[in-house]
Amino acid sequence: MELQLSTISFSLIISTAVLLASTTAGYPFPYPPTSTETDFIRTSCQTTRYPETCFTTLFKYSGTIKHDPSRLAMAEIHVALSNATRMAGYVSKVSRHKGSDNTTESVAIRDCSSVFGDAVDEINKSQKEMKQLGWTGESVRFKLSNVQTWMSAALTNEDTCVDGFEDVVDGHVKAEVCDRVVAVKEVTSNALALVNSYADTIQD
Repeated sequence: MELQLSTISFSLIISTAVLLASTTAGYPFPYPPTSTETDFIRTSCQTTRYPETCFTTLFKYSGTIKHDPSRLAMAEIHVALSNATRMAGYVSKVSRHKGSDNTTESVAIRDCSSVFGDAVDEINKSQKEMKQLGWTGESVRFKLSNVQTWMSAALTNEDTCVDGFEDVVDGHVKAEVCDRVVAVKEVTSNALALVNSYADTIQD
């Protein structure tokens, strides 16, 4: 019951984050963080491949995360979804601008747009599954295994986008797309790492 209430509360806060961000100075949530809460995030982020990115993306959620590893993982999945969605929109726009020609660059961009659409779907499913932890009779570990599978698949799709540009001649579009993807990959990788860390704490 405690896990269920914790997850419900966090989900409600996430769903109103945009409104709160426009009315709360300094933080997107109504709970300014304490030093122990930010310390918890910094320490937890050391388990990720990109600890500084992890901390800077999660710091503003400190007052809501408190010391809860499930909220920590959910917050980073939320960040990953936002970033991947923006990236999908960006590369889709570039693809439309390029048109339907079959240059190596255009093909790579179209492929990137396709795999990022898949990545967004997979991260979105992960977020929904995290929100339902404790809501049904299914074990938390089983649901977390689904999240691990989907987040890993999302990361693979993001890698695939970059791989598609290997044979593309260096230029502005290639550099811009790949740089943006790398930033998204960091957050997705961190989200997966935090889910893995949380899953390790769950008893059968």
